[in-house]
Amino acid sequence: MAIPQDQFDRIVRDLPGMGRDPASIRRRIEAMEALLEGLFVIPGTKRRVGLDSLVGLVPVVGDLATAAMGAWIVWEARNLGMSKWQLTRMAANIGFDTLIGAIPFAGDVFDFFYKSNTKNLRIIRRHLDRHHPSTAIIDG
Repeated sequence: MAIPQDQFDRIVRDLPGMGRDPASIRRRIEAMEALLEGLFVIPGTKRRVGLDSLVGLVPVVGDLATAAMGAWIVWEARNLGMSKWQLTRMAANIGFDTLIGAIPFAGDVFDFFYKSNTKNLRIIRRHLDRHHPSTAIIDG
């Protein structure tokens, strides 16, 4: 049985963090970035590691999977009304990460140091802070 679109929209609107408002989009993007780039910290260092580095160890498939997750962040940024220039920069970050990350061994080391999703989150935060200041999260 199919759910009518208006009922689906109402359900999604009532779920925390699932709305189309800038604050919900920001929370989703920050959660995805944390999953991809900062799932845990390597003991004895301050280096954060996430799925991007771990799944990237699987040749080709891992890099394509993390590229798809990074592309989702760009898609959410498009929903925020970000400029084509910003979206292009973000897509270039992901493309560069995917291209170099696909090189066996050297790409895995590169993934450890180059955090394309963190760079993209920084671009999105600047946009949100400028155009939707009510979405800013103050760490206390």
